[in-house]
Amino acid sequence: MTVGVICAIPQEWAYLRSALSGARREQVAQVTFDTGELGAQRVVLAAAGMGKVNTGLVATLLADRFRCHTIVFTGVAGGLDPRLHIGDIVIADRVVQHDFGVIENGRLEPYQPGHVPFINATERFGYPVEPELFDRVTRRLEGFTLPVLPPAAGGTGTPPQISYGTVLTGDQYLHCESTRDRLHEDFGGLAIDMEGGALAQVCEAFGIPWLVIRALSDLAGADSGADFNQFVQQVAISSARVLLHLLPALD
Repeated sequence: MTVGVICAIPQEWAYLRSALSGARREQVAQVTFDTGELGAQRVVLAAAGMGKVNTGLVATLLADRFRCHTIVFTGVAGGLDPRLHIGDIVIADRVVQHDFGVIENGRLEPYQPGHVPFINATERFGYPVEPELFDRVTRRLEGFTLPVLPPAAGGTGTPPQISYGTVLTGDQYLHCESTRDRLHEDFGGLAIDMEGGALAQVCEAFGIPWLVIRALSDLAGADSGADFNQFVQQVAISSARVLLHLLPALD
């Protein structure tokens, strides 16, 4: 059984690639796929690039060409919940594509991707993680603690917190406090990324489980660009460490 692992940017990919043994490299559609072992688990590691289209392409290849039975996205994200800090981990129990929907009265009314209310209406909104997989993930992480991040990596002096909840996905980098606050209020999102919603949509089409693991590199406000550049490398390693610990539960 093979697990697909997707990262968007080099900082998210490098730590896992260095830990991959027996790697065999292949390029498809200008995307690099490395097949090998992380510990005892066979994986295909892919560097997708940012955004929903890139993730949809790579997830489709992992499911169809590489026959992965589960696909995980690991990397960084912006924090939405004011209770969370840079370096904390968010694992999605549900993802929502906040930028898909209908524009009415000058405002986007979000709706389930692939549907609009007056053509093919649905009561669904978002994509939940498969309950059995989510149960295995939470049990595997009981008592698991990450190393304390140094202050230079955004550390607060305590181990990063691991939280479970809604992750929002959209094809924009969020750099705005008012939008951050609105998205948190409207959707209850803990974090925001540019890829997770596409992964969930593709995996649902193939009937395979998926998981999104995110470490907060920034808090999606006016300082998010500077925070991202300062903290992304160390914070991405925390997300990778969570994935490595979870691999036995994904088989």
